[in-house]
Amino acid sequence: MSTSVVIIVVALVVIIAAIWWSRQKAVAHQRSQLADAKAEARRWVERLGGQVLNLTGTNEAAKQALADAAERHYSAVSQLERATTAAQARMTTESALEGLYYVRAARIAMDMDPGPELPEVPGQRGAGRVTEFREVDVDGRQQAASPEPTERTPHYYPGGTVAGRPVPQGWYSEPWWKPALVAGAWGVGTFLLTSALFSGMAGVPAGAAYADGYQDGLNADGDLGGFDGDAGGFDGMDAGGFDMGGFF
Repeated sequence: MSTSVVIIVVALVVIIAAIWWSRQKAVAHQRSQLADAKAEARRWVERLGGQVLNLTGTNEAAKQALADAAERHYSAVSQLERATTAAQARMTTESALEGLYYVRAARIAMDMDPGPELPEVPGQRGAGRVTEFREVDVDGRQQAASPEPTERTPHYYPGGTVAGRPVPQGWYSEPWWKPALVAGAWGVGTFLLTSALFSGMAGVPAGAAYADGYQDGLNADGDLGGFDGDAGGFDGMDAGGFDMGGFF
C-alpha cells in the first residue's frame, strides 16, 4: 500500500472519529439540558401540586382560580411525562407557573398572603394589566374587567398571549379568552369587546386594546381573512364544553 493511500485512510479515520466525537458531545449536551430543564420543571410542578391540594376556595373567585390552577397542574404533569426535549420541559415550567399565578390569585381573593413573587410567564409583561374597574356593553351583553376580584369579576387571567393576541392580567366577568385557547383563533366580537374594555386604560399597552386589531383581522372585502366563524368546528360559542352564551 502506497504512502499516499495510507495517509488518505488515516485522514478519513480521523475525520470520522472527529464527527462521531462531535455528535456524542452534542447528544450528551442535549441530555444534560433536558435533565436540567426537567428538574426545574418538576420543582415548579410539585410546588403547584402542593398548593392545589392544600387550598380550598371560600368564595366564587377563589374556587374558580383554584379550578384553573388544578387544570394547569394536570396539564403540566402530562407535559412533563411526555417531554423529550429541553424546550418541551420549559413549556411544562410555563404551565406550572401559570397555575401558580392562579393559586396566588385565589389566595388574594381569600384575603390571604399571596406568597412570594413569581417569575413572569411569556407575553405577560407585553399584555399589561387591568388597572381600573370597567364595565361595558357589547352587543347587548355586559362585560366587566377589574384589577381585583369582585362579585362581578370572578374569573382571573395571569396575563399573556392567546392565539397571537395579548390578554391583560386581571379579573373578568367571563373568561372570554377560553374559546381562542381551544380554537387558536379569535372571533370579530372579541376585538370589539377588548377594544371597549381596554382602550385608553393605564397599564394596558395600546396593542392589547385591539384598537386597530379589528381592522387588521379584516381583508379588503371587509371579511375576516380565511375565518368563517367555524375554526375547525368552533363556532365562537362552544369550545370543549365552554359556552359563551351567544356572545359572539
